[in-house]
Amino acid sequence: MLLTAITMMAEKRTVSSPDGRLVVTIDNQEGLLSYSVAYDERPMLTMSRLGLETDFADFTSGLTLAGAEESTIDRSYAMRQTKCASSHYVANALKLLFHNKKHQAVEVVFQVSDNDVAFRYDIPRPKADHPKAAVVRREVSSFNFPAETTTFLCPQITPMSGWERTKPSYEEDYKADDAMAVKSQFGQGYTFPCLFRVGSDGWVLVSETGVDGSYVGSHLSDYQPSPSGEQEGGCYTIAFPQPGENNGIGSVEAGVSLPYATPWRTLTVGKTLKPIVETTIAYDVVSPKYEPSQKYGGGRYTWSWLVWQDNSINYDDQVQFVDLAAAMGYEYCLVDNWWDQQIGRDRIEELSKYAQQKGVSLMLWYNSNGYENDAPQTPRDCMATPLARNREMAWMQKIGVKGIKVDFFGGDKQQTMQLYEDILVDANRYGLQVIFHGCTIPRGWEVMYPNYVASEAVLASENVFFTEQHAKSEAFELTMHPFCRNAVGTMDWGGTIMNKYLSRDNKSRHRRFTTDIFEMAAAIVNQTAVQCIALQPNNLQELPQFELDFLRQVPTTWDETRFLDGYPGRYVVMARRHGSDWYVAGMNAEPQAKMLTISMPEWAGKSVSYYVDDAKKGPVLRQLKLDKRGCAKVAIQPLGGVILTSKQ
Repeated sequence: MLLTAITMMAEKRTVSSPDGRLVVTIDNQEGLLSYSVAYDERPMLTMSRLGLETDFADFTSGLTLAGAEESTIDRSYAMRQTKCASSHYVANALKLLFHNKKHQAVEVVFQVSDNDVAFRYDIPRPKADHPKAAVVRREVSSFNFPAETTTFLCPQITPMSGWERTKPSYEEDYKADDAMAVKSQFGQGYTFPCLFRVGSDGWVLVSETGVDGSYVGSHLSDYQPSPSGEQEGGCYTIAFPQPGENNGIGSVEAGVSLPYATPWRTLTVGKTLKPIVETTIAYDVVSPKYEPSQKYGGGRYTWSWLVWQDNSINYDDQVQFVDLAAAMGYEYCLVDNWWDQQIGRDRIEELSKYAQQKGVSLMLWYNSNGYENDAPQTPRDCMATPLARNREMAWMQKIGVKGIKVDFFGGDKQQTMQLYEDILVDANRYGLQVIFHGCTIPRGWEVMYPNYVASEAVLASENVFFTEQHAKSEAFELTMHPFCRNAVGTMDWGGTIMNKYLSRDNKSRHRRFTTDIFEMAAAIVNQTAVQCIALQPNNLQELPQFELDFLRQVPTTWDETRFLDGYPGRYVVMARRHGSDWYVAGMNAEPQAKMLTISMPEWAGKSVSYYVDDAKKGPVLRQLKLDKRGCAKVAIQPLGGVILTSKQ
């Protein structure tokens, strides 16, 4: 018994963050591998399973520790299109080698920085008489939270459901402050990222990064209580794609060449929401997969479809939105679906030439392919094969198109992840930036693919147009995403909406319920390097000049991001720096005014531009002087916003 105890103790390992506050403990109990996470000695994740099963070896049980290697990581790198221009990643790493009962090997790798945990599995190539390729059938990786945990989650939906069988499009409604034991809306688990509040003093954001065409995209299962019914023993597990995705075509498992390192599972941990909002872990553990063919830049784009819809995809209307982009100094105009039929390729060439004369470049919409769902919009079948893609992209390069928006993907199976990668690789060859819609979340792609811009993967602005219900929930959604969806990757939510009504005449249909300052603040809070400012031509005459002036110069790339205050789905205040200019943006989703103290030491004793909703006068621009500590009190009106900026 004594020898057994000594052996078990020897198989327990810990790895801590450089500041020592975040501690991961890996344990092996009778061949079952598990880990736990504590922050300042407070349990954030109780013992949770580790392991995976392949077609040639089972690494879920019967494991013994065969070796351990510790190391440190100190890496600085630049970024172009994320929440900051550079990152300094410092972490402690622990690599553990395990053998199963057949003496087959797997390595479990943990990297722990001050507020982030990343782990993955490395599968070595077995000896010569064993496979050099494998199928990963499942992971048993799990996340077991303390009993007092509440959730902020977006449900995964049943595949081949919804409009024209286009689900999953990762656009479902978040629920805030929900109990763990509540079953997901569709019984299919939850879409990454997943945010958890541990009691009153802990937050954990769970996601994954580093997924490319060699693996599947994953999500979390429904909550699974322990067999005894005790919540403390329950957990969420890694779930692979559903069989029905991609119209039922393709495997839910991952085929890999050995040796192989799986994508990273990530946890961002903190006592406050600051580490959640500011995390860069999605980028810290991945590397570029190829060099950019040219220097890609950020920018703003106009977009007729959001309010004017399909009927606007004609030459004359698109000229109006090109002119609008030129008048505002914007870099791009997005021409949406049906352009090949309603405008035609010859006239698109004319439109592109016209736009370039105005200093504007076109971006074009495409349907991803024709077999994954029934979405009828054209152009279809232009992105699904290398032959079609290269022909289409060569034409776009010839006529000066600078970007594409590709829509309606079929799920997270390996072949779809490969399609994302193939589109990006080919687009880079022709100098095209890429936005994905009707798609999964990015997983470190901003670093991995230098011409990648953003993904939708969110209940986006089009829903504000579609129904009054979604217009009423816009503020809730946009104060939720800084803490979850937009925290792990760029988000093409699709539009700072300035029309008062969601109609071409700006008089009919339902109204927008947020204030102008809220929408302007969203252009700062919503992070993507190529941002949609959904102005309409009528806005040039209708909006106050100070609003137009702000929207003309609003940046889309950031050197630094700082979380100041907020709570998911209620309100958020963030500071972002572009060059030497700071922008503080706040948005309030609650039905009452929010009184806050803004703290910006950089502005101590200085006056800044202050965009605010006056309760009586509406949107106004004022000057606000901060005290000698850099503090000032502000009021954010219901469904309203504030912006403070040193930019004059």
